[in-house]
Amino acid sequence: METVRGIVGAWAAVAVVLALAGILGAQPVRGPGIPDDPSQVIQTLAGFKIDLVLRSEPQKHGSWICVHKDDKGRLLLDGQRGQPLTRLTLENGNVVREEVLKLPISEIMGMLWVGDSLYADGAAMLPGDPGFNPDAPPARRNQQGIYGLYRLRDPAGDGSFNSIERLRTWQNGAGEHGAHAIVLAPDKRHLFIVAGNATGQPTDISANSPMRNFADDRAIMRREGGFMAGEKPPGGSIHRMDLEGKNIERFASGQRNTYDIAVNADGEVFGFDSDMEWDWGLAWYRPTRVFHATSGADFGYRGGSGKLPTYCEDTLPPVVNIGLGSPTGVVFGYGAKFPAKYQKALYIMDWSYGRLIAVHLTPMGSSYSATWENFVAPKSLYGMGQKHPLNVTDMVVGDDGALYFACGGRNTQGYLFRVTYVGTEPTGPADAHDTSGAEARALRRKLEAFHDHIDPAAVNTAWPHLASDDHFIRFAARVAIEAQPLNEWKSRALAENGNPQASIEALLAVARVGGKESAGEAFAALGKIPTAALSEDLQLQKIRTLAVAISRNGRPEPETAKAIIADLDPLFPSYSPQLNNELSQVLLAMDAPQAVAKTVKLAQTARTEDEQIGYLLYLRQIKNGWTAELRRDFFAWFNGDHSNARHPEAVLRWFDEAGARYNNGNEHNLYLTNIRNEALATLTDEEKQDGQLAAILADYKPVARAERRPPAPRKVVKNWKMEDLLPALADVSKGRNFGRGKMAYEVAQCGVCHKFAEAASLGGVGPDLTSIASRFTRRDILESIIEPSKVVSDQFASTIVRTKNGETIDGHIMEDTPENLVVQINPLKPELVKIKKSNVKSSNLSKLSPMPEGLVDVLSKEEILDLLAYVESAGNRDHPDFK
Repeated sequence: METVRGIVGAWAAVAVVLALAGILGAQPVRGPGIPDDPSQVIQTLAGFKIDLVLRSEPQKHGSWICVHKDDKGRLLLDGQRGQPLTRLTLENGNVVREEVLKLPISEIMGMLWVGDSLYADGAAMLPGDPGFNPDAPPARRNQQGIYGLYRLRDPAGDGSFNSIERLRTWQNGAGEHGAHAIVLAPDKRHLFIVAGNATGQPTDISANSPMRNFADDRAIMRREGGFMAGEKPPGGSIHRMDLEGKNIERFASGQRNTYDIAVNADGEVFGFDSDMEWDWGLAWYRPTRVFHATSGADFGYRGGSGKLPTYCEDTLPPVVNIGLGSPTGVVFGYGAKFPAKYQKALYIMDWSYGRLIAVHLTPMGSSYSATWENFVAPKSLYGMGQKHPLNVTDMVVGDDGALYFACGGRNTQGYLFRVTYVGTEPTGPADAHDTSGAEARALRRKLEAFHDHIDPAAVNTAWPHLASDDHFIRFAARVAIEAQPLNEWKSRALAENGNPQASIEALLAVARVGGKESAGEAFAALGKIPTAALSEDLQLQKIRTLAVAISRNGRPEPETAKAIIADLDPLFPSYSPQLNNELSQVLLAMDAPQAVAKTVKLAQTARTEDEQIGYLLYLRQIKNGWTAELRRDFFAWFNGDHSNARHPEAVLRWFDEAGARYNNGNEHNLYLTNIRNEALATLTDEEKQDGQLAAILADYKPVARAERRPPAPRKVVKNWKMEDLLPALADVSKGRNFGRGKMAYEVAQCGVCHKFAEAASLGGVGPDLTSIASRFTRRDILESIIEPSKVVSDQFASTIVRTKNGETIDGHIMEDTPENLVVQINPLKPELVKIKKSNVKSSNLSKLSPMPEGLVDVLSKEEILDLLAYVESAGNRDHPDFK
């Protein structure tokens, strides 16, 4: 442990999905933003009132991304990029004292006050660290420091924090998908650390962690995407450790990039997780969701197409789905002077759409279900008025009973707001405990107590609960058994035949931990359970167990495989898309005679395009079972028009309410191209001679690239600078020309890299711009266009690849396989370069944005203003900017 006294510094960075590549510069900008009376542009529920407490000053505060409360009830606000920590003493929502605390740490993404100490996930350079320079400016020194978990002590209580300890170092912890929030565990003796999916798993993590034995577990190998290609399970994690940062365990995992969690009055942990927004429109996309993190939980996030559906028995389902979004802060309303319903609510923040959402939990068995409502949101979300950014980052319930929340991130204008209740309902303290479900939760915790150690009583205690109707209890029982030596329970699992539910759950445990030496026995035991006699839920569980066994241990022996195929084949295809999804994988993986023909048929006839793509994904690497006609049908799909097989209307309804309709995510077309290319690689020489197939292949045109033509060349009007356009920003608010703005969007080639409303794009180089005005001011958007490289997100950054033969290739990684890197050098052109990994000397993120400068230099001033209005309107010609 490193310890140092008397250093100074500051902090920054937010772990949220970015809205615009290269957005904002080194200092926050003020912009028009939120008026002093926020109710003019922000909607709250009836009876609630919102006030603006403080507007950040760029040089003094930075951009606020984290809010916490110390032991005296003072608010701590984290500033960005070298800006200090601000401590506010409040009375009735008014700032009576403001202090700047110069701390020896920066780039903080999470903080927690315990006793006389402030824990922080951030960066610091301490004496003894390589390159430490005590004379360097604190902000510069600390931003270049080591990212880890720090403890800062303030025994005098005066904000001096005269001691700092680095309790542990986080590998890859500093990025937007790195180490985030810190929360005190229910026992008050441990910390929970929330880590995004880029954070390296600690090398000293306990082998007996509750969440272990993880793998991809797909019967058909997953397909990698572009961003963070090659990432391995378990994805984002919740780590548990003691107050010294030691004895670390992986408590739960399988998230993508959860930023924050909260613990309810009954000691249950909840979080808000994202999905890969570029996967929207693909079979494996999963909406952002609220989840209940129990011991050993796996929520199924895997990279690329490998995400596990929520019905999988070896994962736990969400409490409630929210939709597209970008999760940030999470807190319970305990202590708020609100009506009882809102005291008990779980509040979650969506940075993408500027929403603070109230989630109302209801016990359901040993877990929970929930409903949700927008608690605070821009009026523009409801079609009222122009868009104002409300990029919410973090929140806390103040000692005065108000809910305080901050806006900021990516160096945007920071705000601190206060929400109070002014209605007529009682606001006295409510009982936050749930008596309903208490017995079930107690049983689940009894089983969870076996998760991290060997106990002679574990197997007998847990075994009866493998047959529970409660998924969370079954899950806890199986994990408890998996934690015990295999030889103590394997024979019992193989012999279990009293209850199909218990048998399948026990065999899932064997498939997960038994290894290849037990695989044959597990397959044989599964084969003795007649699938047709099971309910649909049990059918899914059995087929999923087969998929896990195949993924980890390979195909069963021929005779066993024959029996399994004979059992499953009559059920395929089914009326159930979920069953078809699992049956197609398992039967294809075992080379079932009719699996290819039936799966191709489903790819042609499934109700939605995303379901169809799922079947194409499974077929792409299959070499056996094809006929000439099936090959033609498979490849003809890529030449067809699938506009009538879009996403279900119920899925789109939320986006209508949000004022925008979505087409597909940035990597939709990339996945289709790669699925088709992998299938091409399986063609035999004989198949390549098929003239009809050759004609189908020749007729293929990637949809987005065929539809988008480069704009006609234009002369440069001016090398535009910020100062040329800033005075005219107010003119964007009215009288703009919609058609000219849309034309400017095309001329500037924005659509080549970016998604926007229902428009197509060429790939996943840039972020979706549809809801950009929900997060950033007009000035912010302009600055990202004029000066795109001031700040570059790691999600959209180019990569500089240096080869062993001296080449330097700078581009966007479109694909990362064990053998090759596929790089798009120019985002404005579709050409890809393949680099053998054996020839790669090094690869590092570039500091230059892939978005070129000068794209708007061919536009006039009025056209640029129209372009800003077009983007701000989300492509809506009825927006007030065009009145």
